[in-house]
Amino acid sequence: MPGVLPEGEPVPRDGSLPATARRAVGARGFGVYVHVPFCASRCGYCDFNTYTAAELGGGVSRETYADSVLAELALAGRVLGDTPPPRVDTVFVGGGTPTLLPADDLARILDAIDRTWGLAADAEVTTEANPESVTPESLKTLRAAGYTRISLGMQSAAPGVLAVLDRRHSAGRATAAAAEARDAGFDHVNLDLIYGTPGETADDFAASLAQVVDAGVDHVSAYALIVEDGTRLAARMRRGELPYPSDDVAADRYLAAEAALHAAGFSWYEVSNWARSEAARCRHNLLYWTGADWWGLGPGAHSHVGGVRWWNVKHPAGYAERLADGASPALARERLTADEQHMEDVMLRLRLASGLPLDVLDEAGRAGAERARAGGLLDADAYADGRAVLTLRGRLLADGVVRDLLP
Repeated sequence: MPGVLPEGEPVPRDGSLPATARRAVGARGFGVYVHVPFCASRCGYCDFNTYTAAELGGGVSRETYADSVLAELALAGRVLGDTPPPRVDTVFVGGGTPTLLPADDLARILDAIDRTWGLAADAEVTTEANPESVTPESLKTLRAAGYTRISLGMQSAAPGVLAVLDRRHSAGRATAAAAEARDAGFDHVNLDLIYGTPGETADDFAASLAQVVDAGVDHVSAYALIVEDGTRLAARMRRGELPYPSDDVAADRYLAAEAALHAAGFSWYEVSNWARSEAARCRHNLLYWTGADWWGLGPGAHSHVGGVRWWNVKHPAGYAERLADGASPALARERLTADEQHMEDVMLRLRLASGLPLDVLDEAGRAGAERARAGGLLDADAYADGRAVLTLRGRLLADGVVRDLLP
């Protein structure tokens, strides 16, 4: 969840959607995102919509949070009541630290989603977790409730890097939690890495990659450190306590990730994501990247249905108050124009290994694609087949390629 919400038009008190949006729901797939805004402590780099106990203030309780989510789910069921999605293809519980909620609450939320819209027989159900927030027992409860996938925030195997990032878990806890998740019967396990942290050496990152590979997980996400305004890490850099991240170092780390993961049998399917097989790819994220529909439950959560995008109030107290009053927690919404949808489609699909059909580009965009191909940024064979697919070098310069393909 971003730190600052955009402006938009008002949302009706009952959350109702235009008839055109309801008619299109689920045409490209339908998912549910559940935001859990609680954290035991705040990581220095994080600007997500999350709160520690000290930051929450009054009127909010972890113990009653699931009930607020269920109230929004009931409202969502009413909004889509006469045009429900065909089935829920994916559920993703993110945060924050979702596993700070009791596993029984996470199970209750999933059961309510199933009763509201119905889970597809092969639905992917993911929860994020910090490594120190799960136990073998809680993982078994989640798996028995229907969770099929877990994404663990490892970030690094180097104690010094974890300290700079203000992570609380030990260097080996993430891979131990991954093993516990596999033992609990999870079909798919992801480990998240962050690279380019000040003080991280090439050997530190190589050790992190080696631990990930040895952990036997089937999915890895690796992201360059981004320093967000308003975070503790940004303040430390402004004071000169830490150097700013280097783009050159980040590029070197990305190349190291690709080499190590490819050698271990992983394939990239999105610029920052690798999987051992097609079945191991995160289908919920693919739903976002391919313009499908989803309902976002929770404070600050974003939703998209039929070309209408909206976002909830950020603070958990305001979120709960609106629902208790029988009102939608949505703060504002926007109706995406055809040009905006095209721009987002190009931006997101180009990041995928499946690429972007060249015929969706206008004349200027096709000329930009030709320049990118000639410059070695797009794969020549895929280009000949009518698709824009980034080369390894192109992945390093993906933002620039996108700019060349858009008006």
